[in-house]
Amino acid sequence: MPPLPNPLPDAETQCRQLADLIRPHLHRRPALIGIFSGGAWIAERLKELLGLPEDIGLIDVSFYRDDFSEKGLRPQVKPTLIPFDVEGRHLILVDDVLYTGRTTRAALNELFDYGRPASVTLAVLADRGGRELPIGAAYCIWEVPLSDGETLELCKLDDGRLSWGLENA
Repeated sequence: MPPLPNPLPDAETQCRQLADLIRPHLHRRPALIGIFSGGAWIAERLKELLGLPEDIGLIDVSFYRDDFSEKGLRPQVKPTLIPFDVEGRHLILVDDVLYTGRTTRAALNELFDYGRPASVTLAVLADRGGRELPIGAAYCIWEVPLSDGETLELCKLDDGRLSWGLENA
């Protein structure tokens, strides 16, 4: 496995790159839905960078996870807020890191409780591999192989900038 870049890539630059990947598809008038918490921060940033007038949706998949009984409820559960009708809409689901695909699956399950979208695509800053489900990102900036003991975490700094951190278990 190749070593990670040091320092880690600039997450703000990656958000701009992600916006550039999405921009050619804005003719479909997609709505953004960010998965708490990193995906919500990225979706907010994308809304600004793309100049989208519509508020973003925010989704917390805590109650939809298939490992809920193992992990229990996180102390920071946030309410899901989708301020638009998903029925027939093109949606871009936004997350920070794609790993096993289970968070994405949980988000899709919850989204369909709100209606049947025309399409759902996934946008992530980082894909660390290790998929357990047949899920992939349509928009991805950084493919980063990590060992099982490593966790890539997106942080929001006090000044509002997004930054990567790496934790070792």
